[in-house]
Amino acid sequence: MAGSLCGLWVDDVGRVHTTRETPGGGRVEGHEELRPFAWLTAAAASGMGAPTVAIERLAGDGPFNHLAHGEVFDAFNDFLRAARETSGVDLIRPWEGQFLLQQRARLYQDMTFGQLRRCQLDIEVAAPEGGFPDAGRPEDRVLAIGLRQQGSDRLLLLEENSDDGEKRLLAALAAALEEMDPDVIEGHNIFKFDLDYLRQRCRRFRVPCAWGRYGGRATFRSSRLKVAERWVDFPRCDLPGRAVVDTYLLVQLYDITTRELTSYGLKDVAVYFGITEEADDRTYLRGDEIQEVFRTDRSRFCAYLKDDLRETEGLAAQLLPTYFEQARTFPTLLQDATLRGATAKIDLLFQEEYYHARQSCPTPPEVQPFEGGYTRSFQEGVFRHVLHFDVASLYPSLLLAIGRNPRNDTLGVFIPLLRRLREYRLKYKQIARTGNSDDERAEAQARQASFKILINSFYGYLGFSGARFGDGELAAEVTRRGRDLLQSLIEEFARQGCTILEADTDGIYLASETHYPDPETLLRRVAPILPPGIELEYDGRYAAMFCYKAKNYALYDGAKITLRGSALRSRGIEPFLKRLSDQLIRFLLGATPDSPLTLWEDYRKRLPERAVPVAELARSETLSLSPEAYERFIAGGGKPRRAAAEAALQLTPRPRMGDRVAYYITPKLKGQNSDWQRARPLARHDETAPYDPAYYLEKLDDWRERYGGFLGVKPKVEPGAQGELAL
Repeated sequence: MAGSLCGLWVDDVGRVHTTRETPGGGRVEGHEELRPFAWLTAAAASGMGAPTVAIERLAGDGPFNHLAHGEVFDAFNDFLRAARETSGVDLIRPWEGQFLLQQRARLYQDMTFGQLRRCQLDIEVAAPEGGFPDAGRPEDRVLAIGLRQQGSDRLLLLEENSDDGEKRLLAALAAALEEMDPDVIEGHNIFKFDLDYLRQRCRRFRVPCAWGRYGGRATFRSSRLKVAERWVDFPRCDLPGRAVVDTYLLVQLYDITTRELTSYGLKDVAVYFGITEEADDRTYLRGDEIQEVFRTDRSRFCAYLKDDLRETEGLAAQLLPTYFEQARTFPTLLQDATLRGATAKIDLLFQEEYYHARQSCPTPPEVQPFEGGYTRSFQEGVFRHVLHFDVASLYPSLLLAIGRNPRNDTLGVFIPLLRRLREYRLKYKQIARTGNSDDERAEAQARQASFKILINSFYGYLGFSGARFGDGELAAEVTRRGRDLLQSLIEEFARQGCTILEADTDGIYLASETHYPDPETLLRRVAPILPPGIELEYDGRYAAMFCYKAKNYALYDGAKITLRGSALRSRGIEPFLKRLSDQLIRFLLGATPDSPLTLWEDYRKRLPERAVPVAELARSETLSLSPEAYERFIAGGGKPRRAAAEAALQLTPRPRMGDRVAYYITPKLKGQNSDWQRARPLARHDETAPYDPAYYLEKLDDWRERYGGFLGVKPKVEPGAQGELAL
């Protein structure tokens, strides 16, 4: 008997295609029915009759107080187009989400992550004279398409360097995917590069992009993903019945909270996540080597491609389980779970309850700004014997203690739903500790971590202006109570003789030589001041902590250094300054006896001779606008001009918004007083455009001014002796 849904697609005529897992791990296809629906305002519902559309009045006073169901898919779409003219339609898309919500169904319901059919995809291409790939250029060529599923590699290689040879290679991809039938296709930068490149080459040779299930073809559209404060543009690819997962995007989402990654490239993140050890015998090739190695050393080329696939598999294995659990929790596709924010997903849970209760829906309320959580840095410098305590799920716990639903949640869904999800989390947290096998414990750990993220998102949902059931006053009450609670904890820890170092929303770092050996005793002494339902946890100890400024600090546990805050680990900082800062932190925390001043002096000597490689000086920044949009911005008198954007205009092909551009600064010419006038892409560095030593010497001296005080160094500037150190 067929089991969990692991593939879903609604075609252009409204027919629902399904793929379900069979007991032996196979897949079987089927068909089900969708009765499409939409919420309407009274204005949209009045006079909007259609023979195949049924409209019913809903309970409650919400603005969307009518529900329309369609019996004929095309006719319902026509009905919606007419109703939208009144701006009175609230519609769930994609249609697959409607089906899941309507059926109270979920993808992968009774499956584990290990039962998911995951396929990794990576391509290697050739460009004329080893230049940057451009799929629109006839001379470009797909050399190989690498596929990996369940640890087994399948390499499709170009056998004949001709248009016919490449055409056969592209056709072989569709045949291979049909045979392998994966639920998920994973790749690193798969949207911006691999699938988009394949799409353009398929179009050139009139090969259909038949990569989906049910005989369906890939569809592409421009999309955007918000990562913290910036937007990333990418050409989204959707495959019928399959999910496309881009680990390049997942890494960026992961780094929002950790802020530890300095590069999002596959090779770097594979080392960061421990998928590839730096000492491993991993095959590395530069981009300009690939074409030649493909021709002269096929085994080395294949080893390189296999390593890329292996690292992608390992990366997705670490980052995807959270989203897999979200697909098991929300009425959404796995691909949408990776690309949609928490607010949209939480809204779906509310909409599901309101749909089945036939209750009218509200519009998102306007949320006024309110004071946030407690954040304060108490000390500067280096401290030893550091302990960290935090309040477990502070805001969700306070919400449950308050017990009040958002103002426009007329069904009272919010608090019961939050309580149920918290109970699920505690259940799986216990199994993660006591499960009978490693696999069971790992699966439970992924589930409890997913539920932790979800329940912590409920507070953020309340304060978001786009949230349908938001409530700014309730969110403000939660943060007020959170600030009061944290202040009480700070006072109590201080009363116990601790030195408070840093406090942030729900956690406290403190130094205490007395309590360092036995933090649990300190926890028992402080915990009694907590109100019912609030739990304080000991979260770790550190040999040393470097407190730089609020929300910027470094922790050392005797083996690993963890950085927090952009001031200490900005991805945009020049590599030579990052190297200095890393050495500074390691030295201050006691991880190395080597002072950064020695390295500083070395740079001071070598820079005037241009003996420092330009790659160590090149700054890397993410483009907030596409080059074309930046040109329009400047043409319209927009300011300020950006060095990274100016460098991007010099590249062919041009990068996209969200891409990173590395650039360096050339010497001043007459009339060039700004960085943007002298910025040149690192990729275009040559002897005709060297870097400006004076510019980087000034950067070096600025670094010393900023951090020298922590090393006991005072600046000493005398005529003819700029840059000398006074120790």
